[in-house]
Amino acid sequence: QVQLVESGGGLVQTGDSLGLSCAASGRTFSSYAMGWFRQHPGKERELVARIIRNGNTYCADSVKDRCTISRDNAKNTVFLQMNSLKPEDTAVYFCAASTFFFPTSVHDYQYWGQGTQVTVSS
Repeated sequence: QVQLVESGGGLVQTGDSLGLSCAASGRTFSSYAMGWFRQHPGKERELVARIIRNGNTYCADSVKDRCTISRDNAKNTVFLQMNSLKPEDTAVYFCAASTFFFPTSVHDYQYWGQGTQVTVSS
């Protein structure tokens, strides 16, 4: 079991940068693949970025040049840095943990945080 708590959301302006953090409980954080997802109102949850156990990272095409995901296993924390924010980045952002080495679907993630709202004003 792992519990996840996101922080860092809020109201920002177009072009701003924002850093999100996700603190995980438990002693096996390093064994999880971690993902950041977002959900727009009325839409399905979508992957924003993923970092797997060996440190390999992925950012979705929609944020590819504006996204950095990282993890600090000593602090049981995963980070998402988003730059040049746009109004379409407005969403609830979720942190998730997967026991899969290489999760490929939202369904591959077993543990979820409660989410943090990010609002980008134009």
